[in-house]
Amino acid sequence: MAWGVSSVAGMNTSRIALVTGANQGLGRALVEGLAARMSRDDLVLLTGRSRQRVTDAAREAARLPTTRARVEGRLLDVTDTDAVARLAEELRARHGGVDVVVSNAVARVLPGESQAERADEFIDVSNTATHAVLRSFGPVLRPGGRLIVVASSLGTLGHLDPRLHHLFDGASLNQVESVVESWRTAIHNRTAQEAGWPLWLNVPSKVAQVAAVRAVAAERRPRDLATGTLIAAVCPGMVDTATSRPWFTDYSGAQPPARAAGPVLDLILTEHVDPALYGELVRFGKVLPWHDGTPPVEQDRFLTP
Repeated sequence: MAWGVSSVAGMNTSRIALVTGANQGLGRALVEGLAARMSRDDLVLLTGRSRQRVTDAAREAARLPTTRARVEGRLLDVTDTDAVARLAEELRARHGGVDVVVSNAVARVLPGESQAERADEFIDVSNTATHAVLRSFGPVLRPGGRLIVVASSLGTLGHLDPRLHHLFDGASLNQVESVVESWRTAIHNRTAQEAGWPLWLNVPSKVAQVAAVRAVAAERRPRDLATGTLIAAVCPGMVDTATSRPWFTDYSGAQPPARAAGPVLDLILTEHVDPALYGELVRFGKVLPWHDGTPPVEQDRFLTP
């Protein structure tokens, strides 16, 4: 992907990048990395749902000595699907589209909290929002652009009970969304475990994120490959953040957010992407095969039902 000035609909326009969940952690590091590696005519939008935190984070990122591109804060609650759609339309109207979208928002759940009681917020932030970003920003992604969903190595199908595989394998985005809502209902009805759903929300949520990316990519593949456009899910590895730290007793392998952002930024900013990465879950530049993985067996010790 060439990172100079492009021509859209006969107009010269700078590159536009947007990161959700960008007040802190990996999202903040991605904004800072994009701002350092893009050009002075480009714009990086740092988004989140707290006006004060968005304002403060954007101001601090803009003042970093490494920053080259413009950085602006934008209030965005990713669980508000109408707000996501409005922002996408605004960027289309003002700039002719968007070049980079990173869907990174995640809800924080602590080990001692009830997974069932936190299910709605977790699913809304991780899955409903992912579906909204894919639906709204996919159509305004410029040729050669990047639409990236931050997921996890737990997002491969094999991490689910085999009884559930058919629900996600080869599913359309509408079907993925329907499965997610059925899972949500089963949690509330206390029938999820007997159907094979794990207690830990993170596993089905991440599998659903990757399935949603695969669904959208399947529909767009020929056109996107012809224009050098990339849609993919990424696993950044273990990141040392307030969200992830409580879940691990051994944190020796964790990366600070800035280091974890590096391979993701390399994937976004490289001019020529390996077509084999398109529509896949990518970790450190390599594809994690969709059908790999086994259901976690130690997770229940962290949880209260």
